[in-house]
Amino acid sequence: MTTPTRATGLDALHEFVPHAGADYRRDRNHDLGPARTNVSGLSPYLRHRLVTEQEVVDAVLSRRSLQSAEKFVQEVFWRTYWKGWLEQRPAVWRRYRADVSDLLAGDLPSHYEDVLAGRSGIDAMDAWVRELIETGYLHNHTRMWFASIWIFTLELPWQLGADFFYRHLLDGDAASNTLSWRWVAGLQTRGKTYLATTENIARYTDGRFAPTGLATEARGLDEEPFPASTPVPSDDVDGRPGDRVGLLLHEEDLEAESLLAEHPSLARSIRATAVTADPEQRSPAAVSAPVLAFTAGAVADAASRTTDASGRPATVLDSAAPSAVVKWAAAEGLDSVVVPYAPVGPVHERLEVLRARLDSEGIGLVTIRRRWDGRAWPYASRGFFPFRERIPGLIDQR
Repeated sequence: MTTPTRATGLDALHEFVPHAGADYRRDRNHDLGPARTNVSGLSPYLRHRLVTEQEVVDAVLSRRSLQSAEKFVQEVFWRTYWKGWLEQRPAVWRRYRADVSDLLAGDLPSHYEDVLAGRSGIDAMDAWVRELIETGYLHNHTRMWFASIWIFTLELPWQLGADFFYRHLLDGDAASNTLSWRWVAGLQTRGKTYLATTENIARYTDGRFAPTGLATEARGLDEEPFPASTPVPSDDVDGRPGDRVGLLLHEEDLEAESLLAEHPSLARSIRATAVTADPEQRSPAAVSAPVLAFTAGAVADAASRTTDASGRPATVLDSAAPSAVVKWAAAEGLDSVVVPYAPVGPVHERLEVLRARLDSEGIGLVTIRRRWDGRAWPYASRGFFPFRERIPGLIDQR
C-alpha cells in the first residue's frame, strides 16, 4: 500500500531523480509487473499535491538538463495540460458525469459485471482488473491497453470504464482520467483512436501477456458537439479575505506551505486551519477502499503539517458537507474561508455549493490559484503538441 504522506512522496522523488533521464526515456513504456522501478510512482502524491509539480520539475532539473529529462518533464506537464483543457470546457465533464449516472441507473451490459470481477475471458484484462482493485494503480501504458480493449473489443461504454478507473485509481483525477479515456475512444482528438494489439502488449510486458481475439480496428466514437471553450481567467484570487481568515485544504491540494508562500500577507492573517475531503463524490457507485484509505491518510498528513498564524494545528473535519464547514467557520469566528482553487471536477462542484452556504451566513469564500496553474492552463486551449512547445518558457518562469 502506498503511504499517503508528503515525506514518503519526497523520498520517492529523491530516489527517482537519478533515473529521470535516459533510464526513464528508454524504459518508461514497459510494464513488467507491480514491482516497478522504471517509473517514478509519484502520481498519487501529485494528484493530491502532497508533492507539487513545481517541486518535481525543480528537483529533476537541478540534476540534469531539460533535454536529458524531456520525456519525464513532459509527463508532469501532461497532467497540467489535461486540467487546463478541461478548465476551458467544463461541459465535457458535466456530460460525462450525467452519462455515468444514467448508465449506472439503467440496464447495464450483460458482461459488465463479469469484466469488473476479473472474468472477461481475456487473461491480461483480468489480471489488470485485479491489480487495479488491489493496489489502486496501473502503469500508464497498461491504462491505454485496458481502455482500448474495454471500448473496441468488449464494446462497453467508455464512460463506465472511466468511472471504474476513477473509483479505484489513487492518482485518479477528473481531467486526466476522463480525457485520456476520451482520447482512446477517438473523441478527444476527433477520429484519432488507440488500438491495443497483441504484439504491442507482448513486447512491452516482456511476454507476460499476449492476449488474442482483440479488435483489429478502432473506429472513433461520435458525440454531440459541445459549447465553445472559455478562456481561463487571469486572476489568481477569487474574492478578498476579511480580517478573520480560515484556511480550508481539500483533497485537490494538501500542501499549505508552498501555497501560502505565494501569498505571504495572507499567510500572516490565517486564524484557523482545517482539512476536509470526500472521495466518495468521485462516482455514484462505490469508491474503492484503497482510495478512501489513501485520501484519509493524506488528509491526516496535511493536518499534521498545517498550522495557523499562532502555530495551532489544523482540524480534520468529520465531513466535507457544507454544514460541517459552516459550523467550523462559525466556531472560529471567521469572516472568510480561503481554499486552494479546485479544477473542474467533484471538489470544484462541492466548493460552489459551499460558497452559497457560507454566503448565506455572511462568510466569504476566497479561492487562490497556484502560479503553476495560472501560467500553464491558458496555453491548454488546443492539442498537447502546441502546449508542449510552451514548456521551456513555462519552466523559465519558475
